Amino acid sequence: MDTEGTQGTSGAAAEHGRAAVPHPARPVAPPPRPAHAPGVRDEAAAGSEFLTWLRTPRPSAAPGMWRFGHRPRPEAAPAVTPVRQLLTGAVIAFLVGWLVWSLLWNGYLGGWWLLPLYAMIPESWATPHSFMSVVVVYLYYGIFAVGITVAVGRLGRWGEIWRRFGYPAWRRAAEPVQAARPVAPEKDPVRWPTLREAGAAEAADRLGADARAGLMRDVDHARIARAWQGVKRGKHSLAAFSAAVVKDGAAACPHPSGVRDLPARAARHDLGTAQVRLGAAADDERNPYAYRGVGLGIGPDLLGTSLLAVGPPGAGKTSAVVWPLAESLCLGALAGRAAVIVVGAAGAGLGSPDAYDVVVQVGQPDSAYDLDLYGGSTDPDEAAAVLAEALVGDLADPHPSGDSRRSTTVLGQLLGPYHAVHDRFPSVPELRQLLDGAPTALGALRKALTEAGHEAMLRELDARERQLGQPGDVGAVLADRIALLDRPAFASFFDTSGRTRPFSLRALDHPVRVRIDLPERGHADASRILARLVLAQFTANVAVREDRSLFACLVLDDATGVVTPQAVRAVQRLRSANAGAILTLRTLDDVPRALRSPLLGAVGCRMALSGLTPWDGQDFAEVWGKEWTETRDVTDRQIIAETPAGKALHAVRRVITGRAPTARAVTVRRVERERWSASDLAHAVPPGHAVLSLTTVRGEHAPPLLVDLRG
Repeated sequence: MDTEGTQGTSGAAAEHGRAAVPHPARPVAPPPRPAHAPGVRDEAAAGSEFLTWLRTPRPSAAPGMWRFGHRPRPEAAPAVTPVRQLLTGAVIAFLVGWLVWSLLWNGYLGGWWLLPLYAMIPESWATPHSFMSVVVVYLYYGIFAVGITVAVGRLGRWGEIWRRFGYPAWRRAAEPVQAARPVAPEKDPVRWPTLREAGAAEAADRLGADARAGLMRDVDHARIARAWQGVKRGKHSLAAFSAAVVKDGAAACPHPSGVRDLPARAARHDLGTAQVRLGAAADDERNPYAYRGVGLGIGPDLLGTSLLAVGPPGAGKTSAVVWPLAESLCLGALAGRAAVIVVGAAGAGLGSPDAYDVVVQVGQPDSAYDLDLYGGSTDPDEAAAVLAEALVGDLADPHPSGDSRRSTTVLGQLLGPYHAVHDRFPSVPELRQLLDGAPTALGALRKALTEAGHEAMLRELDARERQLGQPGDVGAVLADRIALLDRPAFASFFDTSGRTRPFSLRALDHPVRVRIDLPERGHADASRILARLVLAQFTANVAVREDRSLFACLVLDDATGVVTPQAVRAVQRLRSANAGAILTLRTLDDVPRALRSPLLGAVGCRMALSGLTPWDGQDFAEVWGKEWTETRDVTDRQIIAETPAGKALHAVRRVITGRAPTARAVTVRRVERERWSASDLAHAVPPGHAVLSLTTVRGEHAPPLLVDLRG
């Protein structure tokens, strides 16, 4: 029994032919447990830690809040007494209590407070200096002293002093996350009550036994829960699911690779909520009180609206944002509920090759996988549209007298006839010759079309030949761009003859983990073309998936030169396809001016890291808008004395304080101000921090939050 959406590679090959993802041979046995996964040194400890993880409460929370063990805070900050006023009041209350007790003890207030004592004790105890007399009198004194102390403590707010200083915040933060309150046995998640209610008690017993024995991990639990969702939707039968679980226990419903965890984890993950922790919201007055000090958790519910992170080199985009998110998506893929494509420069710090099923190293002769230039498509028009976006999508108008849509038309006039004759698309050198209008290549294609009787395709080729050399022809621009891929470094890539193992984005129907390394060094323009190609293929394929319950995400570690008008429109449509994109930029100057506002509007999650320029900050400030806030204007007015005594008193105060006597007036107004101004974003965000706004796929919003990415 495979996890839902985790059909093996053979199933994908049967459906898509060579466009399938050929998984490398993987060991069936799980890798060693990561250092901070819910499995540790021995099985008993592993079982205890996993059970604690499983039973920890995950209450509903506002967007972006880390739900694992979350303790909700009030929406508004409680009134806080200033420290000076608090300590002064405590000291004065203590002195008042001491004075009252001294007056009572020494009899300065009379003996009225001893009347209840004389009224309650028997006459036999009233003998002076008797044992019972001494005990009762001092006990009465103690009760009265305690009463005075309690009254003085309430008056001086000693309890608030203890909570603020005697039990400081750092000790509360160091407390371990508390597990749930004991729950009823029938609701214990370890017993899998949903399986028992459906009649799969034997499977539930096996899973509970594996959990208690330390044989189950968080990935196993998430993977089996995902398979159970397939049973409830009718995709799998209950009998087959139960049989697989009874047989294999926590190893049931495996990922096609057979892997049950990542080799190591760099971030903190909670697969119960599919969240990864990216630090914590700073305890700053700019943040809403309910968010201050709360962990920041990002999951598919937020990534489904796509995320854009902008920050200079060294701000932590890759290490603190991209890789933790990619790692979370890789864990989701192992659990059978996500597919992830990670694109970045070789050596960019996007995890080890063992964390992926497929690693495409473009430009490296020893790469085990190739990249399908046409995305596994067999439709010439579809392939032409995607390839045109990759080649000239960054050019708003490839030719002064032409239109960008002509690029798609030109490619279609060549790809259609070639595919009709050869049952495949041309390789990069062949396509370059056709775009250059080489007589030999065009003549051979015409001859083959004539012999096969493809009259319609001959008309397409005739139209292409008529346009060659014309002022409005964009074929020369396309030929120049495709020449960037027709280099010796890429000679063994983009093969269409079937000699290599090409990866196709048609595989997004499966929980696959893919990393594509781009040859940034010496081939920057080619890398941008390939990045646009992957983005265009991704947005085209996620919209036609059969199983949209699988969350698909594209991670672009550097989106420089990738943002085009078509890309912006495509990113907006990802939300409806249960997909998302993670894009990073060094600066918004890498995006054409006309596309900056549309890009910021197309994504639901926007992150501005420390070190942003004021020009970039202005764009973020505009998209985040303004809010109503209260301002306090304080005015000091000098007091003018009218009488000689008043003037003398003012002179004495001026000598003592060095300032003239003033009267303070406070005016409170409601004004509309920017949530974060361009200057604040450029100069007030500390190193290692970022300002992040969030939107869920359900339309819930979180205001811009100052986040400590190291917390």
